[in-house]
Amino acid sequence: MENKQLKRALKDRKIAGVCGGIAKYFGWDSTTTRIGYAALSLFTAFAGCLFYLILWYVMPLDNE
Repeated sequence: MENKQLKRALKDRKIAGVCGGIAKYFGWDSTTTRIGYAALSLFTAFAGCLFYLILWYVMPLDNE
């Protein structure tokens, strides 16, 4: 069993690497993840922005 850990992406990042890290963890396309996250943030009255800032603080940075 593979031991995966959710980390912010160092190479695939636009702002902090949160969406890139989520995409890498689940094996998704990072562009699709970013678009989905932006749409989700718009439809939830920007609650996703607060969640993004929390993830930015909590998720460790990937060294790879």
